[in-house]
Amino acid sequence: MDYVRTVFDFLDAGVSPWHAAAEAVRRLEAAGYARLEEHAPWALEKGGRYYVARNGSAVIAFRLPEGDLAGWRVALSHSDSPTWRVKNADVAQGDYVKLETEGYGGMIMSSWLDRPLTVAGRAVVRTSGGVASRLIYIDRDLLVIPSVAIHYQRNANDGRKWDPQVDLQPLYGPAGCRSLEDLIVGEASVCPRSDVLSWDLDLAVRQKAVAIGPGGEYFMSPRIDDLECAATTLQGFLDAAPLADAAPVWGMLDNEEVGSSSRQGAQSTFLSDVLHRILLSMDLPSQAWWTCAANSLVLSADNGHAVHPNAPEKSDPQNAPRMNGGVVIKYNASQKYTTDALSAALFQEICRRAEIPTQRLANRADMPGGSTLGNLQSHSFSAPMLDIGLAQLAMHSAVETAGTKDIGHMVRAAGAFYAAPLRCLSDGRFDLA
Repeated sequence: MDYVRTVFDFLDAGVSPWHAAAEAVRRLEAAGYARLEEHAPWALEKGGRYYVARNGSAVIAFRLPEGDLAGWRVALSHSDSPTWRVKNADVAQGDYVKLETEGYGGMIMSSWLDRPLTVAGRAVVRTSGGVASRLIYIDRDLLVIPSVAIHYQRNANDGRKWDPQVDLQPLYGPAGCRSLEDLIVGEASVCPRSDVLSWDLDLAVRQKAVAIGPGGEYFMSPRIDDLECAATTLQGFLDAAPLADAAPVWGMLDNEEVGSSSRQGAQSTFLSDVLHRILLSMDLPSQAWWTCAANSLVLSADNGHAVHPNAPEKSDPQNAPRMNGGVVIKYNASQKYTTDALSAALFQEICRRAEIPTQRLANRADMPGGSTLGNLQSHSFSAPMLDIGLAQLAMHSAVETAGTKDIGHMVRAAGAFYAAPLRCLSDGRFDLA
């Protein structure tokens, strides 16, 4: 399989968290996974393949073993990326019409200037039976956030502090133009206009994923963080050979970039709700929750920083991963990353047996890094866990850069992880035979 093309297609499709979830669902259903609904009872069968979505932007999928369930193999990523969320549409500004937005997550603000943009997300519409969500993507070059000319700011290249309320609002069109609301009504296929009740819309970069370098060694795309991990772990999940007594679980959660505190984020009970319902549906004893957790391993998959060609001093010289160098294992003494010696050893041994390279990431002691979803998810599901990812440049830019070879590294690592016959023998002792 051309894993690079597969991941590029996922990146191109995932123009918003809701679109990323829809693409994951499309791939799961094509592989024979049946949809479950949280509001309905679950009747599960051994060997069955299932998935469930929450709020349209988070998805959890799982396969049940043919034998007795003894543990989980869980890989989690996130569907969201830093962007601008539309606050008001069709705002008059002299001879122009603008959108008013506010920032979602921490981004490199200047990277959003002077490039074609559009809007993507969902609209909630009135139907004959109530309300329903519709995906919205205006598939055209629609917007721009224009820079102020250097003639008006001679110190533009001396560094500046951006005011998002003033400097980063997108230009939509001239006064009197067709409204954005009209475009949304057309995309949602509703009539009358009043049937569009509300929406969640983000600005979306129009650039597609593209390979660069003399031999296509690298690639550029919006939303590499974290849709690259979402796509590669999903492919590994779909490729993996089944285990007799463990259930592979793949999850893509939302709102990691703003703290994961939503009902579809890592601080929610979404994962634990799903796992509890699996155990109840299989009529397992009450202690199965704890015994299965102890026999599990969880990957928090979110990209890390590659050593930068123009700023290598930003990386710790002994812990600076490179693009195309393999799967990154992330360490932090303050437990912003969940990796410890035991979880790292288990994952490294799985990768070693499958001949997949790994590398280590730890930040400089005087330069704290960001956190991710792993330590938040562990509040509701306590199992051995580590943070992994792939090395990339320009994290949280509108367009980021990563290594093409690493796509295959992560797909194969995820497949090996899901197929690993892991068994806890005692506290701190595991069998991988």
